[in-house]
Amino acid sequence: MIDRLPPLALYVHVPWCVRKCPYCDFNSHGVGRGAELPEEEYLAALIEDLDADLPLAAGREIVSVFIGGGTPSLMTPSFYRRLLEALQARLPLAPDIEITLEANPGTLERGRFAGYREAGINRLSLGVQSFQDDQLAALGRIHDGNDAEAAIAEARHAGFDNLNIDLMHGLPGQTIELALADLDRALALSPEHLSWYQLTLEPNTEFHTRPPMLPEEEVLWDIQDMGHERLEAEGLERYEISAYARPGLGARHNLNYWRFGDYLGIGAGAHGKLSARSGDGLTIERRWKARQPEAYLRRRRDPRGFVAGRAAVTPDELPLEFAMNALRLVDGVSMATWSAHSGYPQEVMTSRLTRAREKGLLVEDPERLQASPQGLLFLNELLAIISEADA
Repeated sequence: MIDRLPPLALYVHVPWCVRKCPYCDFNSHGVGRGAELPEEEYLAALIEDLDADLPLAAGREIVSVFIGGGTPSLMTPSFYRRLLEALQARLPLAPDIEITLEANPGTLERGRFAGYREAGINRLSLGVQSFQDDQLAALGRIHDGNDAEAAIAEARHAGFDNLNIDLMHGLPGQTIELALADLDRALALSPEHLSWYQLTLEPNTEFHTRPPMLPEEEVLWDIQDMGHERLEAEGLERYEISAYARPGLGARHNLNYWRFGDYLGIGAGAHGKLSARSGDGLTIERRWKARQPEAYLRRRRDPRGFVAGRAAVTPDELPLEFAMNALRLVDGVSMATWSAHSGYPQEVMTSRLTRAREKGLLVEDPERLQASPQGLLFLNELLAIISEADA
């Protein structure tokens, strides 16, 4: 079993957006254009939330910070400068720490990127989703393709040299040609990282209630195959199911998730995963904060604090929890790492791994737990086999 604490990251959630997109199942709350957000109160709450969690991070270095939403770019550069100053005053930061801010092209005022960079943010993740104006309208986005290109140009001018573009495929009515045209337009902007994922209809979304007409399965397969070839031809290596990066520029924060690292979560609805030493191994607890922004802000005056719930990861849950993350990685993990983190020796898994390999879902390597290309496409089936009881 693993007895040393894994790397520790920090996730910060900003729950507001201009308008809730019909496909979005994240904790985001539309406020309309020009709304005045409670920036000062929310900043104070985040710092209090962080202070309450500090005992969980005692003596541990923060390796990455990810500010997600919602739409974090609704907040001013001053907000993030003061937040990062508070973090630096409370916790040791890795010398090469990655600090990512999610931004949407339709919410940016000219000059804000320079302010974010000066505040200490060194990586941007831009929610472009598509460069086709009609597709953006169907997705409920508030920007157009030209806005997206302008935002990327401004980010470069502000000094950002680590940029991710979020791009979706399998959009309503999308053809292979349109999907690849989106990809080509993104690649022409030379991003260091590209998150390229298929639109799915998630529960509790408008699209789930009123599904749009999506492309046929055969079209989706062709988009996936041809897009993958195009990305790799442009020097972007696939390292996770839907993530491509130039060498050495994989998202450190997300890699920490997939490698089963720890993370503090502050902000409305933020989740955290924390390990603690216990006997010869580690115990793991998941925690989450009050979800609704108003409820989260009220917790400042609540003796219960910001935590809305917590749950221990039991030994029986650990194998699936670990596999759900590690198998998203194209390279998977060694069987030794699997056994150490999951508590399952390799021999216990023999019959399950055999079944998965017979179905073509795992690579034929007895020393690694690694999804095959087919296994990455059918990850839920692979996870079901790994977590099922032996016959």
